[in-house]
Amino acid sequence: MPILHLVVLAIVQGITEFFPISSSAHLILTPKILGWTDQGPLIDLAVHVGTLVAVILFFRAEMWRMTKGALVLLRGRYIDDAKLFLQLSLTSVPAFAAGPLIYYFGGNEMMRSVELIGWTTLIFGVLLYFADQYGKRLLRVENVTYLHAVLIGLAQALALVPGVSRSGSTMTAARFLGMERAEAARFSFLMSIPVTMAAGGLGVLEIYKSGRAELQMDAVISGVVAFVTALFAISVLMRWLRSSSFTPFVVYRVLLAAGLLIWTYF
Repeated sequence: MPILHLVVLAIVQGITEFFPISSSAHLILTPKILGWTDQGPLIDLAVHVGTLVAVILFFRAEMWRMTKGALVLLRGRYIDDAKLFLQLSLTSVPAFAAGPLIYYFGGNEMMRSVELIGWTTLIFGVLLYFADQYGKRLLRVENVTYLHAVLIGLAQALALVPGVSRSGSTMTAARFLGMERAEAARFSFLMSIPVTMAAGGLGVLEIYKSGRAELQMDAVISGVVAFVTALFAISVLMRWLRSSSFTPFVVYRVLLAAGLLIWTYF
């Protein structure tokens, strides 16, 4: 792919993966709007790996505590640091179950529809608004229960449909359950690690096994740019949510949805 295409797609992924506006939708829409050839799922996975490394680096303190907790669990003991590890494992189960079903029934191509993205962008944007406006702000990540983790994990599984937004759906669920805005974002970002690690790992393996040097170089370039962009995006969003709401993202979603539905029907 041309370098310009790779850089633009990586920047789009780095920003939209963590802003609640759906990275998968934007990766599908970008080549359609710009008249480019679709980059295909392997480049999509490569840029997701870049954002995965960014979130691991940004939340390295939490990652260290979870790793320590997991190692203690392997020895048959339970400590507080193991709780978040177990909860994030629980949140991943619905997505791990739903992903293969969508692939088996041939839903991947159907879900690249602009019409579908328009409706999901609108509906889940409105849900985010109501969750943010009327949800209480009482809970931090440390207060999350195992039931909370399962419910937010179900919301994450919905985000396999482009336009829903993985970060958007999980933050919406977390806000409905009473989490503070910045804490909802922190839990959502940490939740992305197991699912992205599994999908990204398969993508990296497939890219390596392809033996295509051009594809491998494209994957490296796009992954690095996505990593840098994502670090910036996480930092900006975490600062924003300490004192502001999700409303600007809701407005963007509604405007984008309106444009997509007008494009589709008219």
